[in-house]
Amino acid sequence: MDGISFSLPNGEVAIAPAESDEGLSILRHSTSHIMAQAVQKLFKGTKISIGPAIKDGFYYDFDYQGTFSPEDFSIIEAGMQEIIADNLPFKREEISKEEALKLFQDRGEIYKVELIHAITDDKVSIYRQGGFVDLCRGPHLISTGQVKAFKLLSIAGAYWRGDEKNKMLQRIYGTSFADRKTLKKYLQMQEEAKKRDHRKLGKELELFSIHEEVGPGLIVYHPKGALLRTLLEDFEKREHLKRGYHLVVGPQLLKKKLWEKSGHFDNYRENMYFTEVDGQTYGIKPMNCLAHMLIYKSKIRSYRDLPLRYFELGTVHRHEKSGVLHGLFRTRQFTQDDAHILCTPEQLNKEIKGVIQFIIEVMNLFQFEYDMELSTRPEKSIGTDEDWERATTALKQALEDSDLSYDINEGDGAFYGPKIDIKLKDCLERSWQCATIQCDFTLPERFDLNYIGKDGRQHRPVMLHRVVLGALERFMGILIEHYGGAFPVWLSPVQAIILTITDHQMEYAEEIYQILTKSGIRVEKDFRNEKLGLKVREAQLQKIPYLLILGDKEIEENNLSVRTRGNKKNEAMAVKDFISLILNELPKIG
Repeated sequence: MDGISFSLPNGEVAIAPAESDEGLSILRHSTSHIMAQAVQKLFKGTKISIGPAIKDGFYYDFDYQGTFSPEDFSIIEAGMQEIIADNLPFKREEISKEEALKLFQDRGEIYKVELIHAITDDKVSIYRQGGFVDLCRGPHLISTGQVKAFKLLSIAGAYWRGDEKNKMLQRIYGTSFADRKTLKKYLQMQEEAKKRDHRKLGKELELFSIHEEVGPGLIVYHPKGALLRTLLEDFEKREHLKRGYHLVVGPQLLKKKLWEKSGHFDNYRENMYFTEVDGQTYGIKPMNCLAHMLIYKSKIRSYRDLPLRYFELGTVHRHEKSGVLHGLFRTRQFTQDDAHILCTPEQLNKEIKGVIQFIIEVMNLFQFEYDMELSTRPEKSIGTDEDWERATTALKQALEDSDLSYDINEGDGAFYGPKIDIKLKDCLERSWQCATIQCDFTLPERFDLNYIGKDGRQHRPVMLHRVVLGALERFMGILIEHYGGAFPVWLSPVQAIILTITDHQMEYAEEIYQILTKSGIRVEKDFRNEKLGLKVREAQLQKIPYLLILGDKEIEENNLSVRTRGNKKNEAMAVKDFISLILNELPKIG
């Protein structure tokens, strides 16, 4: 299929590219209506609520007295195929609000009636296909027969209108594509994603756990997970120090008055936690910028001191709803590789380009592709139009000077300034937003930050808020899935494991273990009296990069038998050569 044909409100036919966002959205929205029609036909008494297209698919929420299960999918899909085979036209009608209320009241569709009551217009649009009718703005396909490839995927509970005080409905998720080949590829990717799920691998590789008795969105790191995190942190510190950043640390609690001054209390407090100490209200920090500005303000600054780059691996807390929490990807406590650069307006372009280059080098190290996106002023924001224009222009100019293409994301900037978001793509072609660069003329004004210029007068600095990896927890989750748990050698919590064939090699194996450990290599030992094949399989399941197998021959030749992860061949190697091999794996960027 070259394009998606759909009807405009005026009845004219338009075509959207099959793989475009618009084309897929129309296709999937239409498929959700087909699913709803099939469900109502097959499961009598089912009431419908909403069924939009979403990223990668669609869903529909149903009120059904029974319980849907994945076993019902084949029945529903067969019903959908019949509707598709009938090639029913999607017919749009505009009717008065009163007519719509009577239509859906007569059909017992209480959720549609509630939606209609909330509409302020005198007229509403409905869509019919066969005997099915839905309240909908559209647009939709010309007919049901245009749907060529779809699949129902999962079931979840969903409160009506997202309010836990309302009734819990049953949400059926599905997806659809313009052709079966693309659908098959997507489903294969989904199966691969299940194998790589960081929550599953996190447990199998003993990296982290989440406990109900601790609380949702709070991570407990096991030794290997804590080590993985530390390796990332050490890497970050090295790279930031190389680029002229100063390491700083701010407190977890800051007085409420400071959050009011910054604008966070008015614009961000629904995401914050507050506590009381000695009769005063304190905010638990959701961001690190306030302490960094106070460090800057601790003494008089000259233009000769700028730029100043403050870097903090700052742990923050944000109140996320329990429904959006998801392993390491969405937590309530996380650590950001946060930095704030204070510079003169004349230095701004160079500093933004320097951050962009830093981020690109890191993305290349982890073998991530990436896209750039410029997010502009949101409706809820602080600062003057002039400052927002200056900040947005600065970000645009740096992107264009760096010869980088970018998309505009209208109204999605931070409340204090526009931003560049760098969206990385993992090995499954999924997009993740991690790195960001925010340009801020507003908070330096609110905190009265100054520097003495060449003219001997006070001037206002500009502040860049930026992260490279973003939240370490989220980035670790992405890395786990990107590598499928098989981390690069420099990042592996365990780089090598020593396997003995019999007890006769234990003394030599212990000697090798001590040599490697003292050389800074992260090594484990398996000296159990078990079959070698079992030891090898278990080490491979732990995705350890190097297996060092020691038998009588290795003792005699005073070397190692080295097997790489996933390889069945062994290579004889001197101990010093193996040490050099591992130590040379340290990342080099910039």
